[in-house]
Amino acid sequence: MNNKVVIVGCGNVGMSYAYALLNQRSVVSDLVLIDINTEKAKGEAMDLNHGLPFGPSKINIYQGNYEDCRDAKMVVLAAGANQEPGETRMDLIYKNSVIFKSIVTEVMKSGFHGIFLIATNPVDVMTYLTWKYSGLPVKQVIGTGTILDTARLRYLIGDHLKINSKSIHAYVMGEHGDSEFVPWSLACVGLESIDKYLTKEEQEQFYVKVRDAAYEIIEKKGNTSYGIGMSMVRITNAILGDENTILAVSSYDENNQVFIGGPTILNHEGVKKRIFIDLTSEEEAKLQKSIEIIQDAISKIEL
Repeated sequence: MNNKVVIVGCGNVGMSYAYALLNQRSVVSDLVLIDINTEKAKGEAMDLNHGLPFGPSKINIYQGNYEDCRDAKMVVLAAGANQEPGETRMDLIYKNSVIFKSIVTEVMKSGFHGIFLIATNPVDVMTYLTWKYSGLPVKQVIGTGTILDTARLRYLIGDHLKINSKSIHAYVMGEHGDSEFVPWSLACVGLESIDKYLTKEEQEQFYVKVRDAAYEIIEKKGNTSYGIGMSMVRITNAILGDENTILAVSSYDENNQVFIGGPTILNHEGVKKRIFIDLTSEEEAKLQKSIEIIQDAISKIEL
């Protein structure tokens, strides 16, 4: 079965994704690495291949070019400028919009008709631009959105309560950025309301920790990579495994004409359905603020 995945961008995020993919059982048949630094891509492919004897799956890993995208099931975009200490994700918009126009144009020249997965920040805006530049249906363009923020939230609450994070049912929604929010009204531990476990003050504290996590990590180690790499593998497996799994990714909200983080059903077609949930009036206002920030950012870019 041809389940080729192409990674564009062999930096910290792209290679953390590749390494996580190598270490998990998956149906990926070929993993192609593309980078402006072709020697780095070749070296990364060699290094990854040397781990295959201990990996759970056989994957054909090699350095390639944009022509390899022609028959790929997924093209994963992890290229772009890094977020520097003190810099917001939105500060990257002008640098990365120029880079993306070139990359997406080259991918589409190959005849690619698969699914784009975007990890480059500001991810909601970059996902929108990928859709515009590619001309693909919205269901075939997906951003990592708030999947990592959701994972951070579940980890922190689970660690605090000494309950497996897989039993924490809560999402982060909105922009993958400073305006993201947690719909606490729908958050549960098992089947019980989160209010039975956390006070309103504690809920706010966890939200702030999640919102500011990337800034803290970047300040300490220079980049975030492992968490997003694992998150990207989860999305990949949901798509290639035709799972119909609900994940908090950046998908298209046709009412507001933006890509924004929220619960979305993923399968082999990409987005099967974006789930629009009932929010409180306060949560609706936070979502609207996120939407307006993304819309404003997009309006400043020359498509």
